[in-house]
Amino acid sequence: MSPHTIFLGKLIGLYCIIAALCGITHKAVVVQMVATIFHDPGLIFALGVIVSLAGLAMILAHNIWSGGALAVVVTLIGWATLIKGLLFLFLSPGAEEQLLFVALQYNRLFYLYMAISLVIGIYLTYAGFKSKSKV
Repeated sequence: MSPHTIFLGKLIGLYCIIAALCGITHKAVVVQMVATIFHDPGLIFALGVIVSLAGLAMILAHNIWSGGALAVVVTLIGWATLIKGLLFLFLSPGAEEQLLFVALQYNRLFYLYMAISLVIGIYLTYAGFKSKSKV
């Protein structure tokens, strides 16, 4: 397994666990914060730049579509991050809010989204720490 794959698995996995646990324990604050973000176009643009940059960095460093589930999941997260950043950059704040709160029902399905993040985080962390590096 590539050292990049192992590192990114650990990094993204631990982040997903921390973010999910924070969300689960502070749902009202997180939902309110996300709703507030959509009313600040400058903040949405800044987030779009940062998230797109993170997605591009992950894709450029790790665009591996074979070599096991860990490698593919890390690559998929990189692409999903880039797509999320591009949506922040190119959709209007109203369209983004409609997508998240109406189409994806963020508030109603919040705990499901946090559970998905937690499961992905646990898998990536476990697989990252379990894997042996081939240098």
